[in-house]
Amino acid sequence: MALDLRTIGPDDIAAWHHAVNTGFTMPPTLTDEQVAKRREHLDYSRARGVFDGGGRCVAALRSVDQRLTHVGGASLASNAITNVAVLPTHRRRGLMTRMMAEDLAAAKERGDAVATLIAAEYRIYGRFGFGPATTTTAFRVDVLRSGRDPHRAGPEDGGEVSFADAAEVRKLGPELHERFRAGQPGAVDRSELWWRLATGEVVLGPAPWPEPFFVVYRDARGVPQGMLTYTSDSRWEGWRSEQTATVRDLFATTPAAERALWHFLLSVDWIMRIEAEERAPDDLLPDLLPDRRAAAVRSQNDFLWMRPLDVPLVLGSRSYAAEGELVLDVRDPMGLAGGRFALRASPEGADCSPTTRAADLSMEIGTLGSLCLGDVTAARLAALGRVDEERAGAVARADALLRTGRRPWCPDIF
Repeated sequence: MALDLRTIGPDDIAAWHHAVNTGFTMPPTLTDEQVAKRREHLDYSRARGVFDGGGRCVAALRSVDQRLTHVGGASLASNAITNVAVLPTHRRRGLMTRMMAEDLAAAKERGDAVATLIAAEYRIYGRFGFGPATTTTAFRVDVLRSGRDPHRAGPEDGGEVSFADAAEVRKLGPELHERFRAGQPGAVDRSELWWRLATGEVVLGPAPWPEPFFVVYRDARGVPQGMLTYTSDSRWEGWRSEQTATVRDLFATTPAAERALWHFLLSVDWIMRIEAEERAPDDLLPDLLPDRRAAAVRSQNDFLWMRPLDVPLVLGSRSYAAEGELVLDVRDPMGLAGGRFALRASPEGADCSPTTRAADLSMEIGTLGSLCLGDVTAARLAALGRVDEERAGAVARADALLRTGRRPWCPDIF
């Protein structure tokens, strides 16, 4: 049976979501109301589907515009890929390859600097030029063991922590998050719809929206500098609280705000445990505690994957703490961004352009994607055989240029 790859139209949404949900082993069929809500709120202009002769969607992919914060604060145009699925009945036919090739070629034509995604499976996306660029950590905190004094005074810098309602979060959140994002390499922007979903103004799922607790930290001048969202399971055994607080979101523009929000949550009555996922790999949390072992690392995994589409733009727009030059030979089997490039960098700025000079380092495009934000060292990748040192000392020079202070972090699944 012939298979047709096309951008979906309004009448394809139900069938397209059926394929997505089936691929992710979720209940496949949406109600008419759910379809109508998605048609109203989601952007399907770059949603692709593969349809069989009977009109059934057997593979799906969608991408949207996104902004990614680079090292130093530059905001890169990113082609954010999501909802990738192929039905188990149609695997090994090259359907994902066809969809991905079309989508990446269109992103390159638009002038996007990178493509990004959150990989549900590790082994799939390397062959399309993606490399893991950020890491995420999941913590479980034993509050009683942590040693925190629940009766301690408020924030040490004269700031204030207060609860907020959903309307206030929709008002304060977007601007506050943009200030956070400007200083956090690896972070991505949040759309208006993101805030409406997070505050229950729009509900796309079949279940009612569970209202969380919203907390805002304001500094001594009254300026919002951080936000916390959490839920509690309200679990009791007999007359003893066994409640677990789950952190949905915690971000801050200053270390003082970050500390204040963690200190607040650790002092909430009846909370015995804290579960916090999608946290930064070098989060302040463990070392905030008198007993850092009370914050157990449940997992630490790759998170945001990045694929450069414009190497000169990606390398030339980030900041560098040291001065130096590198010539990189970048192999791209998809023919989108490969070549040989000369990087000249210093704390005052950087330039990257094509060159015919001999290479210092050579690598695949996905390996460069892993290096760009500074989360992994060139030395480690060379030891793994993923970076070839063509000139002695080039690996050390790359690490002197590319490594950062606090590691990149993407808090958001998309």
